[in-house]
Amino acid sequence: MPQLDVDGAALTYDDEGPRDAADVPVVFVHGWTANRHRWDHQMTHFAERRRVIRLDLRGHGESTGAGVRTIAELASDVLTLLDHLEIERFVLVGHSMGGMISQTITLAHPDRVERMVLVDSIARMTYSRGRGLLMAASTLVPFKLFVATNIRRAFKPGYPREEIRRHIRDSAQTSREVVMTLYGAMRAFDVLDRVGEIRTPTLMVHGYDDIQLPVRQMLRMAKAYPDAEVRIIDAGHELPVEKPAELTETLDRFLTRAS
Repeated sequence: MPQLDVDGAALTYDDEGPRDAADVPVVFVHGWTANRHRWDHQMTHFAERRRVIRLDLRGHGESTGAGVRTIAELASDVLTLLDHLEIERFVLVGHSMGGMISQTITLAHPDRVERMVLVDSIARMTYSRGRGLLMAASTLVPFKLFVATNIRRAFKPGYPREEIRRHIRDSAQTSREVVMTLYGAMRAFDVLDRVGEIRTPTLMVHGYDDIQLPVRQMLRMAKAYPDAEVRIIDAGHELPVEKPAELTETLDRFLTRAS
């Protein structure tokens, strides 16, 4: 797999599909503690007829590097990779934190983003006082327990336990520094007051039983968008792996629909 050196990090990525396709490339951006393989089903489907790119974000999966402090810095890494690949215009598909990265890129470079898909993502994390205190307290537990608890909560009850354990093991490979720093970066992320500026055709796909980023918070964001399509799917927070075929079909309809 190819890698790109970016400011002290080696970013691992996949670049698949026909280079001469008429449609612009699709760029898949994973979420917190995850890796590019969250998008396996979507990559296999879309690479048959258009160019598709995915990467392991800095400090995640098979990418190295740490020291990133903000969502904007992760967005800069994604743009650096796309510039390296000489991709000027593209579709962004971001899951969870990847959706925050996608919004950041779209706000900064609206001319480069043809369409955007936000999967289980929001523009501002909002907590009640009680949940805020609970979330703050959760950072004080042992690191492996902190990761396991957050990953377990991401799946709708009833999802196969062995699959959840596999995702916990994958997430636990992410360093404590990266996990905790980006946990804070997500809690600080707030572009809700700016999403009204986005004119890019946008699809918001959300799991009905997402308790990490509840659907009501996504709907609050959707109200602020000038023109957004919303799809709710019977799943938790991990739509790309909980309902891969349904998500792929939803993306396909949105990406092939005339503007």
